[in-house]
Amino acid sequence: MEIPAAFRAVLAAEPDGEGGHLSEIGPGDLPEGDVTVKVRYSSLNYKDGLALTGKGKVVRSFPMVCGVDLAGVVVQSSSGAVREGDEVIVTGFGLSEDRFGGYADFARVRSEWVVKVPDELDARLAMGIGTAGLTAMLCVMALEDDGLSPDRATRPVVVTGAAGGVGSVAVAILAGRGYEVAAVSGRPEQEQYLREIGATSVIPRGELAEAPPRPLDTERWSGGVDVVGGAILAAVIRQTGYGGTVAACGLAGGSDLPTTVLPFILRGVTLAGVESVHCPLPRRQLAWDRLARELDRSKLDEMIVAADLDDVTSLAEDILRGRTRGRVVVAVNP
Repeated sequence: MEIPAAFRAVLAAEPDGEGGHLSEIGPGDLPEGDVTVKVRYSSLNYKDGLALTGKGKVVRSFPMVCGVDLAGVVVQSSSGAVREGDEVIVTGFGLSEDRFGGYADFARVRSEWVVKVPDELDARLAMGIGTAGLTAMLCVMALEDDGLSPDRATRPVVVTGAAGGVGSVAVAILAGRGYEVAAVSGRPEQEQYLREIGATSVIPRGELAEAPPRPLDTERWSGGVDVVGGAILAAVIRQTGYGGTVAACGLAGGSDLPTTVLPFILRGVTLAGVESVHCPLPRRQLAWDRLARELDRSKLDEMIVAADLDDVTSLAEDILRGRTRGRVVVAVNP
């Protein structure tokens, strides 16, 4: 397929310059790579909000096409592993940081970053999962790698930031696996939504954020998925039961960790760091395969909020302020 001489792209905010905006680029602007994708869908993530507003130093060179996720169809390939016509997913690997991302009609990537869309999904549903859902599954895998299972979980598994992208998918996965899930949120109006996607109980954020900073608290959780960091992560660690694991993957509430070593040396609690940007391809593929099999379609549809490429700059501030819900799926060439 011949790529047009000019096509749409949303560019990141530049320091002391123009904010994130819709523009045009051409084939010659695309980076080197052996696979060119016509982007069908992308999604809106916290990191995209930082890039589009210029409020976080995530972009390493300018101009930069935003969008840490993309799903679409391969239109050019010089790789034996990826063929023209394949439906593919690309997340992470520096997209929207030092490589052009998914907020454009076309993207050029490296074949070793590409995951083929599982048969059970399509491009829209794949972006309903996206980086956030991949991260959520990697968190669940980290908990279960450390021995957690539905039959061994004598207490709920807690998920912080539960109404956001990672949190929503984590709640749905854990509920689908048979765990009792406690969803922590600072938005009481989202309680019905959280229960619809599988939460057994909904806990006000302040209950953890304002908990007295004791070295140890009463054991409440068999494990946890935390996207917030700061005082809330510290509270989750203090309240995790003996031998439990907390998977930490975000810092929406701060990068500090005001805790002590006591939960680790007296209760054997494990703090597992989870990242999805450079996750090795075999584990990444395993996570996507599990997402395709295990994530309830009706719950995924409940999470998806539709947007167009024209909408992402106005939505950027919303995601940074915690005003979005679930997964914002961006239609590029649906």
